[in-house]
This record gives sequence, structure tokens and C-alpha cells, in this order.
Amino acid sequence: MSEWFDVVIVGGGIAGMSLGCALANGGVKTAVIERSDPSTMLSAKFDGRTTSIAHGSVQVLKGIGLWPLLEFKAEPILDIRVVDSHPTRGVSPFFLHYDHTEIGDDPFGFIIENRAIRDALSQLAEKTDGLTLIAPASVEDTKREQNGAGIQLDNGQRLRCSLVVGADGSNSPLRRGAGISTLHFKYAQTAIVCTVKHERSHAGVAVEKFLPSGPFAMLPMKGDRTNIVWTERSDLAPSFMALDDNAFLGEVRRRFGDWLGALELTGPRFSYPLVLLHAARYTDKRLALISEAAHSIHPIAGQGLNLGIRDVAALAEAVVDGIRLGLEPADMTVLNRYEVWRRVDNTTLVAVTDFLNRLFSNDIAPVRAARRLGLAAVENAPPLKRLFMRHAMGVVGDLPRLARGEAL
Repeated sequence: MSEWFDVVIVGGGIAGMSLGCALANGGVKTAVIERSDPSTMLSAKFDGRTTSIAHGSVQVLKGIGLWPLLEFKAEPILDIRVVDSHPTRGVSPFFLHYDHTEIGDDPFGFIIENRAIRDALSQLAEKTDGLTLIAPASVEDTKREQNGAGIQLDNGQRLRCSLVVGADGSNSPLRRGAGISTLHFKYAQTAIVCTVKHERSHAGVAVEKFLPSGPFAMLPMKGDRTNIVWTERSDLAPSFMALDDNAFLGEVRRRFGDWLGALELTGPRFSYPLVLLHAARYTDKRLALISEAAHSIHPIAGQGLNLGIRDVAALAEAVVDGIRLGLEPADMTVLNRYEVWRRVDNTTLVAVTDFLNRLFSNDIAPVRAARRLGLAAVENAPPLKRLFMRHAMGVVGDLPRLARGEAL
């Protein structure tokens, strides 16, 4: 016997669970399938990353009821400083400085640990009517047919639904099973992620240094801590990861500088290979892809999850509006609206982040001179600078209702 749902989401990560909560709040009977044990996903060793949640994404999290569970763990980003740098030549005098007070009272966004977001989503899911979490469980087979979709799980359960959503990551089996091609290549870069504690307050300042190997981001966290996302050449990253704590911290200090005083490592370090991926389309018969199943971008601008959250808000709105008009969630009118809505925003960020990474991750003298002049030019062009700041906040473009702070 199969249980019926309006929507079944495969993948219980941040995007998948957020979509589940959004849809259930909109009266859509929803199930989320996650192959990992939820308790494992909440451990400190599962995911050492933090996420930069832009202002627009915060509005989405408020709209689904998640933000009250997260706000006290979130550090506001009040300033962003971008500078060209070199490990031995030091910092360029040309820089870009974003001050949130130049465009209003709201912070650019917040820095939150991924496991804190997962914990809050777990709490929210437990008290959200109309949402069923099935975990740990894996999808063995999916059939998407004219009269509905069927899903067979490895625990013996069978589900039926109108729409299947792939939130199953960059290696998405659902995307591959639908024959959806991708633009995909591996950067010759690896992200090394760790957290340091320092003796002076960061005052809510996020810093991104562009080094020849890639960006070195310093993201302010609660408790006089900073999360580091250090982009390094993939052939060198394993040797840095193999260093003992003292030697590793020495390499971090060389790049971090002494602006916050003495540093100490807190918690484990992680490394993640960096890829660019963009699906040729986000939908198929009774299927929609969101977040990394549809696109994966370079972390240079800290916008990866924010794109996924905008996917969540757009798909939830398309489905809920469709149901209000008497359409089923998998109606092609609903899916086409989502596809067209998200294509421009995602394509633009895929292209922009790739271009910025190629522009800044080198030490070619003419290119170095051009990018430094570019930073200085934006710094001295207030209208353009304010536009870029609004983009960083995620408040530009055709935004879903949730991202505008409105009810679904």
C-alpha cells in the first residue's frame, strides 16, 4: 500500500527541508526523504561550513517560521571588505568597502553554522503539520507516469505523489535518471574550511582577500570567532590539510593577518573540491530540481545557498499558486513558471562567480593591475556600489513573495 503526498522531496539538506516546511505551511502535503541519519547530520563532524545568509534569504526563513529558531545563533554582517592581496607582497592599497548603513539599517546578511541551520530545521519540521520526514531512507526506484509518480524506498515503503523534487545534491541521481545534461567541470581548487577564535572583536566585518590561488574569506561568527574559507590549489591542499595544528595555524596566520590579534583553531578542519555545475533544465515530467541538484557555483561571492533558498521560495510559490488555481503540483504550467523564473538569476550567478574566480585567482601582472583599478573604480562610484550592495543582500530582481517579506 502506498501513501499519497502532493510533493515528495528527495534530499533532506538545508534546501530540501526548507522547501518541505514552506510547502507544508502552504497547505501542501509533503514528504522529505533523507538517506542520512538526522542525528548524524547534526554532529560537528558532519559539516564544518558556515553559510552567508543574505537579507533576502532571511526574509524567506522568517516566512517559513525558521528564523526565530536561528536568530540568536546568527552573526550580522555589517561591513564587507574586498581586497587584492599576496602572501609575500601584502595587501593592495586598492580595495572595496561595503558599509550596510549606506543603503539602510538592515545588515547585508548573517553568518550561521550549517549544523545550526540543520538543527533549527529539524525542530521546525517536528512541529509542522503536513510534513513527513522519512530518514534514514534511500530511494531505490522512481517511476514518473501520466497519473502520478511512484517512489520505492530501501526500507520497503512505497510513496505516491504528484511532484518529485530533486534536492539530492550535485551528483543528483534524479537529474541523471531524467537524462538532464549539465555544464560541469572541476576547478583546480579546493576549499579548506576551519574556524578560529581571536582576541579582538571582528565587529561584524567580513573580509575577502583575493590571493593568487583563490579567495581567502574571513566570515564573522558569534563569540569572537571567524570562519575561514580558504581556496587553495587542489594539488597543494592535501599537504596543508596534513599539517599538524601548529603548522596549519601558521599558514592561516600568514593569510589572515594580525588585525584581530592572536588566533587559535577551534574545531576540526574540512576540505571540499570546488566544481561548477548547471543543469540544462530544472524540470521534467513530474520532476523539479532545486539548489545543488540544479546548480553549484564557486563560493567566491558566498551566494551558493542563497540561490538555493530563492529556488525554494520560487518553487513553493509556483506550487501553492497552482493549487489555488486548481492545478496539481506537477502541472507543466507550474513547472514552466518555476523554470523560467529561476533560469536568469541562476545563470547570471554561475557566470559571474566563474568570471570573478578566473579574474582574481592568478598573479598575472596586467590582470592584477586591471582588477585593482576595477575595485577602486567601484569604490569611487556610489550609485554602482549601492547596486552591488543590494545584489549582495539578495534584494534585486523578480523576487518571490517570501523573499520580499510577504506571506506565501
